Amino acid sequence: MPDSTLWIGCAIVATFMLAGLVKGVTGMGLPTVAMGVLGSLISPVAAAGMLLLPSFLTNLFQLYEGDSLKPLLRRLWPMMLTIVIGTACSSVWLASGNGLVTTLALGVALIVYALWTLLARPFRIPARHERWLSPLVGLLTGLLTGGTGVFVIPAVPYIQSLGFERDELVQALGLSFTFSTLALAGGLWWHGALQNIAPATSAMAVAAALAGLFAGQRIRKRISPPAFKRGFLICLILLGSDMVLRAAL
Repeated sequence: MPDSTLWIGCAIVATFMLAGLVKGVTGMGLPTVAMGVLGSLISPVAAAGMLLLPSFLTNLFQLYEGDSLKPLLRRLWPMMLTIVIGTACSSVWLASGNGLVTTLALGVALIVYALWTLLARPFRIPARHERWLSPLVGLLTGLLTGGTGVFVIPAVPYIQSLGFERDELVQALGLSFTFSTLALAGGLWWHGALQNIAPATSAMAVAAALAGLFAGQRIRKRISPPAFKRGFLICLILLGSDMVLRAAL
């Protein structure tokens, strides 16, 4: 195996172990970490294709942790529908292979998400506004998902503002991430951007992500998740800033 191929393989394993670890500790972050790190090493569309299967499988663990799936689907289906529509419309941007534009957009998305999570105060959205906000947030999330491969903005802050209990919140986030992952997979497949993803590479990424996820779930019991999350978000800001600078210069 050539040295460069070996190096990329090691980077993929390390990235998905880290991404799974972050998800195990905080309940989110696998696609964000994977796109942020791999998007700076390989093309963003290749990174997006590689994260689909690990993201989907780890989201299934999160999705079925509670018993509120049906009520959540009834409440959030307009958001899930527009996530799919938005992703289908914008996935051509990621699939086009325009590395500079996608890297710039991805870097900006990482910075905005990290700063928002670090600095924004918690807020609550009244239930009467959900009828029009849910489809709008879903559409914006879908557009960003298709363009950058990251599906946390604005879905995560919005879902956190709906007043869910902890277990419901985790499951609602898992629902959003699952629909986003499936929609992104469909969009990239539609535009022929998944043909170069080797099954062995996907299997390697899945194994690494699951190992990191289970390790993160154990670590969560021994450390402070808020402190871990702050460090993770600061790293995202630095990583996003590097991507923006490299794309702009």
